[in-house]
Amino acid sequence: MTEINSQNIRLFRLYTHHLDMRRDKNGIPAIAGACGMQNTPPGAWETALFNRISDCSLGEMNGLLYTEKSLLQAWSFRGAPVVFPAGESDVFLSALVPEDSEDWIYTRGISGALDFLQMPFDELLGKLKQVMPLLDDQTIESKSTLDQTLAAGMLPLLPFEKRDLWNSPSMYGAPDRQTVGGAVVSFLLRPCAFLGLVVFGERIGISPTFTSYKGWLGQTLNPGGDAVKKLMRKFLHCYGPTTPHALASWLGCSEKQARRMWEAVSDELEPVSVCGKKAFILSEDKDLLCSPPSPQREWLLLGGHDPYLDQRDRHILLDDQALHKQVWKTVTNPGAILQSGEIVGIWTSKKKSKGIEVKMILWKDRSAGKQKIYDLVEEYAVFRQEKLLKIEQ
Repeated sequence: MTEINSQNIRLFRLYTHHLDMRRDKNGIPAIAGACGMQNTPPGAWETALFNRISDCSLGEMNGLLYTEKSLLQAWSFRGAPVVFPAGESDVFLSALVPEDSEDWIYTRGISGALDFLQMPFDELLGKLKQVMPLLDDQTIESKSTLDQTLAAGMLPLLPFEKRDLWNSPSMYGAPDRQTVGGAVVSFLLRPCAFLGLVVFGERIGISPTFTSYKGWLGQTLNPGGDAVKKLMRKFLHCYGPTTPHALASWLGCSEKQARRMWEAVSDELEPVSVCGKKAFILSEDKDLLCSPPSPQREWLLLGGHDPYLDQRDRHILLDDQALHKQVWKTVTNPGAILQSGEIVGIWTSKKKSKGIEVKMILWKDRSAGKQKIYDLVEEYAVFRQEKLLKIEQ
């Protein structure tokens, strides 16, 4: 097997993630569709696109999402909000629908509510699907309101003896604001998203809004027959060399579902060796991986949850595993400072009344690149339409 070194992998992935250089606006569909752009925390996708596209303002980005609707936001892999081309909805939604006895993504935690209600998953999902057309003609502001509106719509469909249990306080940490029924709906909305029954609408201030795929785009979701293959090719192109286990982690799906999806493109793959372990690439990517182009940009200031940072083999990006917990946290990752694709530090920004303050931590002396990093911070502040008040290091 061909041995692939870490530097080649980083340069290859910088290229496949469109981070080797900034592209023009015509490339937005291909860039957003490379592997989708996670949008947690809200605005993460804007920062990700900013790092890949030249001369595209926040207003123009929002126009693509909310006015032109060439981009779409919906719950996708790992149950997270993801922005992707509306024309590839089957790849980022339909491809995630499980088969046979596979579990739905993001629904493992629902078991406590199912035990409390003594009702099966499929029955409750079926009842929610009956209620979801409510969204065809309306937009609902805030996730909690969405949960409770749909839970109320399901109530008449439940057996009479289950209704008091349905309206009981939630066992998931917010009993004063959420019912058991609302919690069940919250879990089941991810399957509904994969089925094209719910998407994000236009944000109102700090609140997301929700409607149906049909209500937002004027048509129902058409699940393409080769959606799984297309998603697999995206994953392998952006994150190869990789493994079925890494796929399961990236999607948030079961190992069984990952193996089934992996098998769909098995004849397009070939093995390589990475750090002495077997991994796989698309055969058509081998030449590029063995001789990746040099990036035009040495330094990058990526936002937390950028798709490039979503690699499962984190040692490729940051060899010192003792530093991993500073980059990849349970919630709200900091941004990452990259030099030639390798993470060399982290950064955070804090909004103040008169602008933003940025704090950076570089793990080694990077004095030669410090001015370039400061320039990137200035560019980010301009993009966010904020005055840069201070850079702390």
